[in-house]
Amino acid sequence: MTAELVRGQNHPLSQARIEIRVSAGKPIVAGATLSDEHGKVQGVEWVAHPGTPTLPGLEVSRQAAADHRLAVDLGAMPEAVHRVSVLLALPSAAGGPVQFGAVAAPFVAVTGLDGTEIASYTITGLKAESAVVALELYRRQGAWKVRAVGQGYAGGLAELLADQGLPQAHQLAGGINEAVAQGMARSVQAPRTPDGDRSRQAAAPAFGPDQTGSPYGAQGAAEPRPGYPTGSVDPSAVAQPSGSGAGGPIDYSHPRRRNAAPPPPPPTAPAAQPGQPARPVAGDATGWSMEERLYNQVWGIFEDLARTTAAYRSAVDFADSRMEKELDQVLSDPRSRIGGQGDAAREAARAKHTQLVDRARTALDRDLAQLTAEVEVVEPALPLAFARWDNPVWHGYRVPMEIPMALRLGDLRLPECPELRIPMLVRLPLERGLWIDSGRAGSLDGGYNDSHDLRQLAMETAVAHAARLLAVYPAGEFTVHAIDPAGSGAQALAPLVQTGVLAAPPAIGAAGVSEVLVRLTQRVDLVQMAVRGGAADSLPPGLDTSEQLLIVNDFPHGFDDRAVTQLRYLADEGPAVGVHLMMVADREEAAAYGPLLDPLWRSLMRLTPVPDDHLADPWVGHAWTYEPCLVPHGSQVLQQVLTQVAMARTKLR
Repeated sequence: MTAELVRGQNHPLSQARIEIRVSAGKPIVAGATLSDEHGKVQGVEWVAHPGTPTLPGLEVSRQAAADHRLAVDLGAMPEAVHRVSVLLALPSAAGGPVQFGAVAAPFVAVTGLDGTEIASYTITGLKAESAVVALELYRRQGAWKVRAVGQGYAGGLAELLADQGLPQAHQLAGGINEAVAQGMARSVQAPRTPDGDRSRQAAAPAFGPDQTGSPYGAQGAAEPRPGYPTGSVDPSAVAQPSGSGAGGPIDYSHPRRRNAAPPPPPPTAPAAQPGQPARPVAGDATGWSMEERLYNQVWGIFEDLARTTAAYRSAVDFADSRMEKELDQVLSDPRSRIGGQGDAAREAARAKHTQLVDRARTALDRDLAQLTAEVEVVEPALPLAFARWDNPVWHGYRVPMEIPMALRLGDLRLPECPELRIPMLVRLPLERGLWIDSGRAGSLDGGYNDSHDLRQLAMETAVAHAARLLAVYPAGEFTVHAIDPAGSGAQALAPLVQTGVLAAPPAIGAAGVSEVLVRLTQRVDLVQMAVRGGAADSLPPGLDTSEQLLIVNDFPHGFDDRAVTQLRYLADEGPAVGVHLMMVADREEAAAYGPLLDPLWRSLMRLTPVPDDHLADPWVGHAWTYEPCLVPHGSQVLQQVLTQVAMARTKLR
């Protein structure tokens, strides 16, 4: 089972011979340092880099590239070596980005020689840094482990190497940059694959709301499919809100996963008629597994829809501005305002406008038809974690043995084609808490004018999301807590309470709220101290190491300043150590409490229980309408799934 690490987490390595695969979307330098038991690099001979790519038990790439494979033989490491640090840096002489904040979040995976993934890590949160320690392999009690580090350096390789105790850091960094520059000058660009075959191209970026700008979105650019518009925006982040809160827009980007090696060949599409586009096939994208290929295909559809809609809107804007300019010219000439000459000029301008708009709409309709056909093929093939609640796959539900790479939180659509809905997938484990907005501000659904009904629906949405998280994690690896100070959410929480999947009954009253918050903040403190001290294996025996989710209803009613501070702490520090927050609250109503709550709202990803156009893509900034995934009225699927989750947890005890 693959371990998807977050910063500071470690994972045991059972194999001595492994590969470290790096994908960044832009050419970067990959290297490694060997260090002793004190973490010190003893000399330049302990650094593997493009100028000196091989060391005992280690081989790195000879030049900058978007994808790397580093070969490691831990059994061949000298006895004095206790740590292997994997380094990534942006080439200073490439004329490209000089900060990791301007490129895709690098993805690093440790695999066996057969390609089986052991652990992976997406390095998020980088901004002005130009070099980073991605991973470290280290000895612990005679065995090797891998730890996700993600330590960045704004001073580049020189600062990174100096921090590892190398006296010749600046000279070596200069030599590495020179070797990289020579290698890039010698390199030849690989031939492109046919444009129509997306399965042979880099994984298309897609949405997802969590990291530098998109629900699917800002990393290395993949080749566009023919017939779709291109742009200068770097497409590898995920959707972000269009500025729904105080303090500026919230960044909802989420890193996408990319691969260093070609995937297994996808199913062959049926032959298309001459002159017609190829018939779509589910899984027709890059990835190591069908799950990953479908994930990348969904984000490819999302990006294609964003770009083709942008092309249509741009064409309409051009037609409008052209007609306005021509009409202004007619009105500015006194001779044309008399007689039929002016009327003829105006009719001609409007005819040109209609012709341009019709041409743009024809192109849009053609692209929408192709994307709709692809969605119709992909939707039924989606795995359980990506599927709607009305998908038949839920009726055959069994508690999974592995954590999926992503989870569906709803659908996204644009007004040009409201019937075309793209699944909104976010990577797991969650990197940001969720805020279910129970307010009416911005709602596109006028059917919920009653605030009580909207709050009830918001809680039902929160329960549906929590049930999804419980359902896609292996038994015992996800725990849900609930805080309901006044008991107003009892009806919505009933499925969780009745099936027994909650860790404890919902906390009510000030004492119950305080007890839950103290327990979870203490858990965050313990895990943080253990990780920072390199003693993650020495946590208290009774500590629940599963992922934790806290549902908070009707916030901020019934919460004092201390409780608010604890919630902010959980929102900021919890996700890195497996504690996640799901708030159900009215943002507009909470504004009366002043700016104290602004940092809390900005740290969460806003979702709504009714359709709302508050998310934006990273490429062109469209306002996407989000719709949550709710259980169909009268369906028993939620009860059936939670019952199986509860039974599986009982067997573990």
